[in-house]
Amino acid sequence: MPHQVIDGSDVGSADVTPLVQLVAPTGERVHEPDNDGDHPGYAARVAHLTGDDLRAMYRDMVLTRRFDDEATALQRQGELALYAQATGQEAAQVGPAHALAAPDMVFPSYREHGILHVRGVDPVDRLRLYRGQDHGGWDPAEHNVALYTLVIGSHVLHATGYAMGVQRDGAVGTGDPERDTAVVACFGDGATSQGDVSEALVFAAVNDAPVVFWCQNNQWAISEPTTRQSSVPLYRRGEGFGVPSVRVDGNDVLACYAVMAEALERAHAGHGPTFVEAYTYRMGAHTTSDDPTRYRERAEEEHWRQRDPIDRLAALLRAEGHWDDDWAGDVAAEADALGETLRAGVRALDAPEKTSMFDHVYATPHAQVAAERAWFEQYEAETAEQTAQDAATAEVAR
Repeated sequence: MPHQVIDGSDVGSADVTPLVQLVAPTGERVHEPDNDGDHPGYAARVAHLTGDDLRAMYRDMVLTRRFDDEATALQRQGELALYAQATGQEAAQVGPAHALAAPDMVFPSYREHGILHVRGVDPVDRLRLYRGQDHGGWDPAEHNVALYTLVIGSHVLHATGYAMGVQRDGAVGTGDPERDTAVVACFGDGATSQGDVSEALVFAAVNDAPVVFWCQNNQWAISEPTTRQSSVPLYRRGEGFGVPSVRVDGNDVLACYAVMAEALERAHAGHGPTFVEAYTYRMGAHTTSDDPTRYRERAEEEHWRQRDPIDRLAALLRAEGHWDDDWAGDVAAEADALGETLRAGVRALDAPEKTSMFDHVYATPHAQVAAERAWFEQYEAETAEQTAQDAATAEVAR
């Protein structure tokens, strides 16, 4: 896999590392160097995209950011218990999501809001977990998107196992786009330090599983920089397991689309896994319980604000004559409507039945869970009875 080599300072890094980039931060297309072997080049993978396609990506990125802003505000207002922001990572989510085929299955971590948006997951459902109203929030089979995972890295093993199942079902390498299925595991740089991710890479490599490991390196695992997690660029970890690996500019939506498209093509054809490091930046906090000012400098944050992925795509649209002020106004109005829908929908969510915590512990009936549920129901009934008695006694005393 050839790489476009970009000076590290252009993306905020001190080193010079192979990096796929098709659009510069200023919005101009990047000239791709001569390709080696039979590789068609990443630019060829986006050559078919029309102005309407680029505008669709821009719209999805804007709506993803508005979702982020509204969800953060709802948490500050006490409507959500917690929220994990994705501001700054829209290109690393919307780009690859647009490359997915309908049968493909996605296993997100907990901040893949852009991917869920593109896959059609209801915006209110995406916040049920963060409100504490539901263990998940949506039907994974409806959108081919698994539920959010809060345990760092655990879902990467699940994704690999799912991919091995797809492989054994004969749903790869058939040449039928309605049948061939790839699996995408989304995780952050911090997850690469977890044993589950290493184990997943082992299983995927030796089984040629049709899985794409999509690592969004936003450079901070909560308060720990990537330099405290790895002595080499993260994409090289994939190489160490024998998995073809590539590093892409995660703020370049077209490059992210192209790299994902190639990785999916390999997986669909039965040629095994790919590890992708999407080099981006978390512009907000790790979660709403985090204070990033305690561990990073404002100069660093400003450096990356100047490389905002939405601004970059807007500059490209203007440069290539695809920008229209009326259309942009419609997108802004749609974002406002999304904000209203989200605020009303989240506030309307009722508290779940207390016994629902027992409903999905196991897929089949389990004696211990049944006993615990019976005890809890008895406890609730006795508590309600005692409360009623206390109220009656207090009323008599008055």
